[in-house]
Amino acid sequence: PRAMPEAARQNRCDVLVYVQHLLGIGHLQRTAALVEALSRAGLSIWTVTGGMPVPDLPLGGDRVVQLPPGRAVDASFSLVDETGAPPSEAWKEERKALILKTFHEARPRCLLIELFPFGRRQMRFELLPLLAAAHEGPQRPKIVTSLRDILNRPPPEKAAWMIETFGRFFDLAIVHSDPRILTLEESFPEAATIAGRIRYSGFVVRRPGSVGTSHRVDGGGSPGDAEVLVSIGGGAVGRDLVEAALAARPMTVLGEAAWRFLLGPNFAADDLADLQRRAPAGVIVERARRDFLDLLSNCRLSISQAGYNTVMEVLSLGKPAVVVPFAAGGESEQTFRAQRLRSLGLLSLVEESDLAPASLAAAVDEASTRRERSAADVPAIDLDGADRTAKLLCELMDEP
Repeated sequence: PRAMPEAARQNRCDVLVYVQHLLGIGHLQRTAALVEALSRAGLSIWTVTGGMPVPDLPLGGDRVVQLPPGRAVDASFSLVDETGAPPSEAWKEERKALILKTFHEARPRCLLIELFPFGRRQMRFELLPLLAAAHEGPQRPKIVTSLRDILNRPPPEKAAWMIETFGRFFDLAIVHSDPRILTLEESFPEAATIAGRIRYSGFVVRRPGSVGTSHRVDGGGSPGDAEVLVSIGGGAVGRDLVEAALAARPMTVLGEAAWRFLLGPNFAADDLADLQRRAPAGVIVERARRDFLDLLSNCRLSISQAGYNTVMEVLSLGKPAVVVPFAAGGESEQTFRAQRLRSLGLLSLVEESDLAPASLAAAVDEASTRRERSAADVPAIDLDGADRTAKLLCELMDEP
């Protein structure tokens, strides 16, 4: 553990983390991996989370503050409260007051905000007051935004607001990418204007045994051995992929293998029950499991969307994979990532617009011919992003 500087002993925590997941749970998973790495570095961590609780995904750290939860109603990312109603002014004020109370109690040396101001603009009613409060005290914390590899392209007026807000409040942007694979400027050209305040951490990847994972063994064997693993993250979207995969199974060369479908906590219970009733022999349909990484490590082939966390976990384990990027509502992030990684020969791709049982079956057959990759087979990809983020924050906090 790092020795805390004498001047910082009045602080109750080293890093106060803010994360708001809306549609899926990928942002929360990545934050959990970061919190774990920061804790390994000997830092005290408080986390403020504003999404719907995910009981099987503990955030770790020293303290977790749950705001009145909010979520996105659909792919438009329109914000609603936990009841599904548009957020009231009272709801917003309650969240803002709790964030500010937590900040003043924590007195952090560093404030780490996930995605904002390059996303989560709908949360500016609480984040702009937080940032203003952070600038008011006699010992201003270092203020950092935590970004994934790719941003959805905003219109020019929003891009200008993002750059202006970052310049006014933030010290650093840590981009969780390997710049040899993907740079922030490729999806957000305006990032060139703040290049001096951008640092790349490498990709953040959870490992088996990390926070929110387990090593469950079924009947003394390897869980998921030689299965085809179909997963859709949090489950708020992905029903079309599940239906296509179920229909594609008998059309593939892996039709005799066991296929396991993992449906996240946001997948409707009635739809889950319907799929379980229709599942033929050799098909398992269940909720997402905490031992997902063990299942992925042991599977024969992965079928998933192209979200950051799942794709990086697939790459880290060297598994043959087919991805179907989520592209509804003008979302481009997953498609951008999937196309780049396909160009490197690391996975097979079916565009969401082309998704059908036959196209998915053809991609499964193509991917099944690939052998599992070892580290020597994969182009050098930096997957040490969690620990490097901790190092970057420690260096930043040590600066005057």
